[in-house]
Amino acid sequence: QVQLVESGGGLVQAGGSLRLSCAASTRTFSSYAMAWFRQAPGKERELVAAISRSGSSTDYADSVKGRFIISRDNAKNTMLLQMNSLKPEDTAVYYCAANPRFSRQGYDYWGQGTQVTVSS
Repeated sequence: QVQLVESGGGLVQAGGSLRLSCAASTRTFSSYAMAWFRQAPGKERELVAAISRSGSSTDYADSVKGRFIISRDNAKNTMLLQMNSLKPEDTAVYYCAANPRFSRQGYDYWGQGTQVTVSS
């Protein structure tokens, strides 16, 4: 079992930055690939970014490439999402997720989500 808790969401103006954190309660954090997903009102949940177990590989949605950076600290059981140059269309609930396999889907464990609102 993996419990995930997100933090760092909030309200920011377009062009601003936010950093999301995901804290994992597991003794084997490095055994899990991690990812950020988001879901906007009326839309399906979508992958934002994923990172491999070691952190050596990352994958980003086209819409956030060059603006968002995913990272992890296996010693601290923490994953981060640095979001820069935010746009109103980035407004959504952001979820962190964990899975033994580095992939774009099929994640087994989810956090409760944190709201990100970008005003124009």
